[in-house]
Amino acid sequence: MRARHFFIIIASVDKKQYKLLFFIVRSKDVCYNFLEGKCGCEPEKNEVEKMDTKILLENGTNELEVLEFTLDGNAYGINVAKIKEIIPYQQITPVPNAHPSIEGIFMPRDTMITAIDLKNCLQRGVSTEGGLFIITNFNKLDIAFHVDAVMGIHRVSWENIIKPGATVSSAEESISTGIVKLNNKLVIILDFEKIVTDINPETGLRVSEIEEMGVRGRSNVPILIAEDSLLLNRLIVDSLKQAGYVNLTHTCNGQEAYDIIMKSKQNGTLKSTVQCIITDIEMPIMDGHRLTRLVKEDEETKDIPVIIFSSLVNDEMKKKGESLGADAQLSKPEIANLVRLIDQLVGHEQ
Repeated sequence: MRARHFFIIIASVDKKQYKLLFFIVRSKDVCYNFLEGKCGCEPEKNEVEKMDTKILLENGTNELEVLEFTLDGNAYGINVAKIKEIIPYQQITPVPNAHPSIEGIFMPRDTMITAIDLKNCLQRGVSTEGGLFIITNFNKLDIAFHVDAVMGIHRVSWENIIKPGATVSSAEESISTGIVKLNNKLVIILDFEKIVTDINPETGLRVSEIEEMGVRGRSNVPILIAEDSLLLNRLIVDSLKQAGYVNLTHTCNGQEAYDIIMKSKQNGTLKSTVQCIITDIEMPIMDGHRLTRLVKEDEETKDIPVIIFSSLVNDEMKKKGESLGADAQLSKPEIANLVRLIDQLVGHEQ
């Protein structure tokens, strides 16, 4: 079996032994669950259970896998699609004058990775040695997040994920993308892109690139945007307006966008309402892949260009988007390339 360099270890650590409670190696078609093995040892055959992992292979099902982890006894979650691997804590090298939430750097397998103290980001103190590093990949960055422990993986529908209210955090300052109830407890799914952008704004949308494009002509082509982050939603709208696109409708999730499309179909105003769709992937209620699938399966809407604009866009995600009929896919920092793609897809000449 050829592994996809993705494994998850849920473990307890003592001075002598690292005990594997849960170990996953994900291949192209299957996932194996190794229970109660030992670190560095092959599990017995009767310990290997073939698992259903079609969730990462099927497209447009409006579901995701959430990895549950803990900090100070509190439950948090991360989309498995962001994870490269999870490893035991390693000794790190502090970086002078770094942000307080940056623990330092380390080099597993000759790759330099920045380690972020997630406890510090959540204002819960400072992490000590021990625990685990969740190594992620999004926006073309490899980053390790220091956590206490990992509890398991849950298959969740986006319909069951609710947006955090003002009691959890305030609007644009939120570092939570949603909350889901799992096993009679609430798990807060963190916005890891927001966490990284708060530490280093250069990793966010490069809005300065729009200014570098110079003066552009005005376009009334109607564009529909689906983006759940209030901050990114506003930045995308402002950037597109600056680039000359002024007829914009922005929504907070795929369901809201789809409702607008369906209503315009019924009213016979589809062409004047939406001629291009820009969608994130991760959104509560309905995700971007599901939205793309619904649009492309409908005879009346299948020719509307769909651009997936997400931090999750990588080679594997691009294959999923292509299979759903997405016309283009970009990683979120590339706002200038997004404008150029819109120009091409809607025929807006400069």
